[in-house]
Amino acid sequence: MGMQDQFKDKAERLQQKAKGRAGDTRDEAGERSRQERDHAMPATDRARQEAQDRFDQDYDA
Repeated sequence: MGMQDQFKDKAERLQQKAKGRAGDTRDEAGERSRQERDHAMPATDRARQEAQDRFDQDYDA
């Protein structure tokens, strides 16, 4: 395998790794924002929202 092939392979691996990290970052950000939103909501409102979510989920067509 020539040096050019080695560099090409390494560049492709780094691109795939970067794409994977970008996806992980988006997932973590979404999870963090959901948790922050849940903590910002008072307990009674959170319970009401969870009950509404369950109700909506049961009757989704």
